[in-house]
Amino acid sequence: MNSFGRKFRFTTFGESHGVALGCIVDGVPAGIKIDLEYIQSQMDLRKPGQNKTQTARSEADKIEILSGTFEGLSTGTPIAMVLYNGNQKSGDYENVKNIFRPAHADYTYFHKYGIRDYRGGGRSSARETSARVAAGAIADLILAEVGIKVEFGVCEIAGIKSESYDFSHPLKSEIFALDPKREKTQYDAIMEAKNAHDSVGGVALIKASNVPAGLGEPIYYKLDSLIADAMMSINAVKGVEIGDGFESVKIRGSQNNDQITKDGFSSNHSGGILGGISNGDDIFTKVYFKPTPSIFIEQDTIDIDGNEVKYKLSGRHDPCVATRGSVVAKAMMSIVLADMLLLNMGSRVDHLKAIYTK
Repeated sequence: MNSFGRKFRFTTFGESHGVALGCIVDGVPAGIKIDLEYIQSQMDLRKPGQNKTQTARSEADKIEILSGTFEGLSTGTPIAMVLYNGNQKSGDYENVKNIFRPAHADYTYFHKYGIRDYRGGGRSSARETSARVAAGAIADLILAEVGIKVEFGVCEIAGIKSESYDFSHPLKSEIFALDPKREKTQYDAIMEAKNAHDSVGGVALIKASNVPAGLGEPIYYKLDSLIADAMMSINAVKGVEIGDGFESVKIRGSQNNDQITKDGFSSNHSGGILGGISNGDDIFTKVYFKPTPSIFIEQDTIDIDGNEVKYKLSGRHDPCVATRGSVVAKAMMSIVLADMLLLNMGSRVDHLKAIYTK
């Protein structure tokens, strides 16, 4: 499936080494100011080749809007966006043309479709996520209309955890670090792995604030289940936490319960979601990225005929995908919240009366 969402729904298209990538976003209410400068700013956060911790592939990732707007406003019809590839080097992959790269999707895609697009993984490449960021920027414009804000950053690299979270810092950091005091150590861990022709993993933290209570569609379209779905669809993601997540299994209910006062919840172990529905507190989600599978160390694998072979990768790759991946995770959170916001409009009759009665 290449589409995500129900009311706010987007479909992506394109491959890593194809002519272009893009998306079609449906469900955007008419009258939203489509700020192209903002959309491009989000694309610029994710684009490759900006510093030593990223792949050397240099792409402008300039977004073009093809439909769905008029005089700067959304028209309520599908918004189509495209960005053209300009710096692909398919020749870098000639040595893996008939070889399955360990920990990549080469093996599974080939056994599913019987076709081998060896040029950077084709559709399975993380290059596809550029289109998601474009869709996420549109979602941000919707959320801004009601004051919802989504922020992001990296809270762990190679096991080096942030001791504090400053959401104003990631946009000043080459690795989108949330903790200025741990940033250099985390940066050095990435560079050490890169210099060893290896890679490291990391954890992104996404925060959504000013989210109203009531977002989420029980029972099979819960807010937290859709967040998990969205995050797990991102390349290299192997785990997702809501609130205290994995840590909550280590404590008692008396410690984990968020007690309620007349002023609201006294804590936020739940991460802003109860019963699959937002409770009005900030939503916190951690997204765990495995080490980049593209490493420059000789490894054992097989070819498409089943023969065991040795191979050594060439090309340009991120030594840590969690950094740019955090931008994608932020976009997916925005998309989920926009979808839930629009779905919630029909949950109560007073919502309908507010629109249709005079």
